[in-house]
Amino acid sequence: MKNWGRWSRGMCIVREFENKCWMPEAKLKQVADAMMAEMHAGLASDGGGTMLKMLISYVDTHSLPTGDEKGIFYALDLGGTNFRVLRVELGGREGGIIHQEFAEASIPPALMSGSSDALFDYIAEKLASFIDEEEQRFQQPPDRQRELGFTFSFPLMQTSINAGTIIRWNKGFSIHDAVGQDVVSELTRALQRKGIEIRVAALVNDTIGTLAGGRYTNNNVAIAVILGTGTNAAYVERAQAIPKWRGPLPKSGEMVINTEWGNLRSPHLPLSECDIQLDLESSNPGEQIFEKLTSGMYLGEILRRVLLKMAVEASFFGKKVPPKLQVPFILRTPDMSVMHHDKSSDLRVVGSKLKHILEISNTTLRKRRVVVKLCNIIASRGARLAAAGILGVLKKMGRDAPQKNGEKTVVAMDGGLYEHYTEYRECLETTLSSLLGEETAASVVVEHSNDGSGIGAALLAASNSLYR
Repeated sequence: MKNWGRWSRGMCIVREFENKCWMPEAKLKQVADAMMAEMHAGLASDGGGTMLKMLISYVDTHSLPTGDEKGIFYALDLGGTNFRVLRVELGGREGGIIHQEFAEASIPPALMSGSSDALFDYIAEKLASFIDEEEQRFQQPPDRQRELGFTFSFPLMQTSINAGTIIRWNKGFSIHDAVGQDVVSELTRALQRKGIEIRVAALVNDTIGTLAGGRYTNNNVAIAVILGTGTNAAYVERAQAIPKWRGPLPKSGEMVINTEWGNLRSPHLPLSECDIQLDLESSNPGEQIFEKLTSGMYLGEILRRVLLKMAVEASFFGKKVPPKLQVPFILRTPDMSVMHHDKSSDLRVVGSKLKHILEISNTTLRKRRVVVKLCNIIASRGARLAAAGILGVLKKMGRDAPQKNGEKTVVAMDGGLYEHYTEYRECLETTLSSLLGEETAASVVVEHSNDGSGIGAALLAASNSLYR
C-alpha cells in the first residue's frame, strides 16, 4: 500500500468513527428523555426489565449533614481499583472540618476476581493499620465507639442506612461469592478478624457521599455526579414519586436516590464498531453501556482500539502492527488526557506517549495531530453524553426550566475524570448550558466537590451516629 493510500484509508476510518460519535443537540435531548423515562421505570419497580436500578439509599434529606456534627469519624471509600481510608474531625457549626487525614492503596488485580474474604481482609488490614497510626498521633475520645462511613461504589440493594447486599460488580471487578451478600457484614467480619472494633454507621454509594459532602456546605446541592473510573448520579426525589417505596414516608418527605445511570442503554447512544467490540469483550457484555462511553476506565481503551483498527486496516504506523498496541487497556485515560492537552507546536508530548507506552517511534506531526483529533472526538462524545444525562435528571426533578422563586439547583461533581481532564470538563459544562438555554442555565450551578465521596461518607457517619 502506497503512503498516500495508507493515509487516505486511515482518514476514512477517522471520519467514519467521528460520524458515529457525533451527537447534535437534538440527539442529546433524546438521550436525556431516555434517561428520564428509565428513571421513572426504575422508581416504579425493581423488576428485571428496568435498566436503571434507582436504588433507595435510606438517606432522607433530614438525615443529611447539617454542619452541626461534632466528633472524630472514619471513612472507607472503595470506588474502583484504588481505595482510601480517612479520619475526619468535625467541630460543629463554628468549627466545620477541623482536621482530616487520609491514606490510599491499590487493589491488587488478583483480588478483583478472587474471593470476598480475600478482598475484605486486604481492605481491613489497610484500615486497621491506618487507624493504629492515627490513634498513636491523635487520641480517640474515651468511652466512645469508633464509627465509620463506608462508601461502596458498586450496585447495592440497600435495606437500611447501614446494610445492603451486592447486586453485581463493575469497573473490572468480578467476585462471585460476594454477590447477594451484605457488604457491611463482609467488612465487619474482616475487621473482627483483624481485631478492630468499629461500627459502620452509614453505607453509601460514592454519589450519595458526594451529595452529602456538597450538602454539608451548600443546602442547594440536589444532584451529585461521579465521573471517574466509572460514572453514576444521585439526586433528591420526592418520596411520593417513588411507587416502589413501601415503608413509612421519611420525615422530610424526600429521599436520596442512587440512579446507577451507567447501565442506560438506548438506540440514541452513538456506538461505533470499536465500542461494540469493547462491550463484547468486557466482563459484563450488554451492561453499563452509558458508562462505557463516558467514564475514565474506558476512554483510553476506545482510543487504543481506534488506533489499532487504523494500524491493521491502513498500516497507519508502518507495515507491522505495533505489538504494544494490541494490549488491552495499555493506554489509560490519564495518558489520553495528557495527549489531548498537548499545546506544544510539534506535539512532542503526544510523540513521547506513543513512544513510551505503545513503542511507536518517529511519528510525524501529521499523525500526532490525528491522535489529538481522536482524543477530542472520544472525550467530547463522553462529555456531551454526561451532560445529556444530567439534563435527564434535571427533567425528572422538574428543574429543566427557570425556577420561579430564583432557587438554584447545584450539581456536585466528583471523580478524577471530571477533576483532571480539563477538555472533558469544559465540554460537559458548555454542552449542559447550551442544552438548558441561557435563562435556565443561570439557575443550575455545577460545582466540583473535591473528595466528596470520602468526606461525605464520614459526614453521613456523623449525621447517623449513635452519639448524635
